[in-house]
Amino acid sequence: MFILSLLPIVLILVLMIGFRWGAARAGGIGYLCALLIAILFFGAGPQLLAYAHTRALILTLDVLLIIWSAFLLYRVVDEAGAIRTIGDALPHLTADRGMQGLIIGWVFASFLQGVGGFGVPVAVVAPILIGLGFAPLAAVLIPSLGHGWAVTFGSLGSSFQALLAATGLPDNLLAPPAAVFLGIAAIAVGLTVAHAAEGWGALYRLLLPIVLLGGVMGVVQYLVATSGLWNIAAFCGGLAGLVIGIPLARRYRGEQQDRGNLDLKKLMIALSGYGILIFVTLVVQLTPGLKDWLGKVVIQVNFPQVSTSLGYITEAGFSRKIILFRHAGTSLIYTSILAYLVYARAGLYKSGAAQRILSGMMHRVMSSSVSIASMIAMAVIMENAGMTDTLARGLAQGMGVLFPLVSPWIGGLGAFMTGSNTNSNVILGALQMRTAELLKYSVAIILAAQTSGAGLASVMAPAKVVVGASTAGMAGREGEVMRKLVLYTAILLLLISLLTLVGVWIVKGV
Repeated sequence: MFILSLLPIVLILVLMIGFRWGAARAGGIGYLCALLIAILFFGAGPQLLAYAHTRALILTLDVLLIIWSAFLLYRVVDEAGAIRTIGDALPHLTADRGMQGLIIGWVFASFLQGVGGFGVPVAVVAPILIGLGFAPLAAVLIPSLGHGWAVTFGSLGSSFQALLAATGLPDNLLAPPAAVFLGIAAIAVGLTVAHAAEGWGALYRLLLPIVLLGGVMGVVQYLVATSGLWNIAAFCGGLAGLVIGIPLARRYRGEQQDRGNLDLKKLMIALSGYGILIFVTLVVQLTPGLKDWLGKVVIQVNFPQVSTSLGYITEAGFSRKIILFRHAGTSLIYTSILAYLVYARAGLYKSGAAQRILSGMMHRVMSSSVSIASMIAMAVIMENAGMTDTLARGLAQGMGVLFPLVSPWIGGLGAFMTGSNTNSNVILGALQMRTAELLKYSVAIILAAQTSGAGLASVMAPAKVVVGASTAGMAGREGEVMRKLVLYTAILLLLISLLTLVGVWIVKGV
């Protein structure tokens, strides 16, 4: 039964890596495989499957609402030329090659991951670095590594939202350990970026700014994530890095080239969209009367107890609550509308901008939406049919005390094979949670390992590497990028493994 339970996940892995299928097609086949196994071998009946699909529909809505609205905001900002304006301003700060790699390829890439994701950091940053004289390989490596620590709370929280949806656990339980792991990883990521930019010399020379920048970004992300505003945690961390990075960069100016005058007014207008994001999020979440009024429309279903013919029981309970007009995704829609009006008033849009924004958004998110929907359905069916529990028991028996060390690698493998942290959390979140329960390890620590490992390893996903290579003129040389990323990523995952081991020991000792 363990092999049968594992088959849908293995099938997705084989189709995506071996046959190079997209996540949407592979996810659909994985779903059908899980459905057939649940019916034929685990005794899942029509009622159980109907409730499982309803649960999956609600979870899909919860996750996709953030993904769609996050990319809508990115398109609103990008169509106005604001991303390009911010990127053009950064090289004015310093001519020091190592510092350029840190500020542009780490801090700015993390900021972009906080608000955009979807391969945006590498696609935007790689051409900037090439323009500054970096070799194409380094130009792809630097932002690929640089944004990995911000993936879980990036894309305005879509990956973390997926973890919450897949496990049914509250954000105040899962956010603290995940933010601690990723905050420590941020400094390690800075070290890898410096090494990729200019070798060991830059790593030693820039150790102080790396620790300072990584520390500030990690602490800010932690404080924001644990305050309940996890959807803007990576964004605020990246923004804090930019704020302190500007004076830091001026201390490492190097031999400055003449790049013309910096238009501060244009830069402030470009940044206004993200200022609106902070304002709207704080107003919606922290204004008592408005918060209550926006919370009146709630989507939630009370499910009865169901069981398979083999006796596996899914207890009765409520689905995940979606507070429609106070949802993080809805706040992004409010922000997108206001930002569009500000940029339009500033004359930054050309004719037909609204149509291009919407069509660009639909084009980019449709495929990922299909893959997420199919993988959520697969994961929920596996959980309700008892397949996830079977896998968890097998892992618990096979790994035992080694499970904390292996957990981040499981999450990382999920991200590599599916192309994203979000998909990895959807497919493997419940499995990791159940295995931790069976082994009596802290569920919060193990899930922090899952999402941290998935975020850091997602930078190696073939789809992301292809996007980065194409923007740097390295199409056809993706293998070179992958070979370089493997060692760096393995070091980062090893760090998360050690943090997980320490974390479960500390919690057990409390």
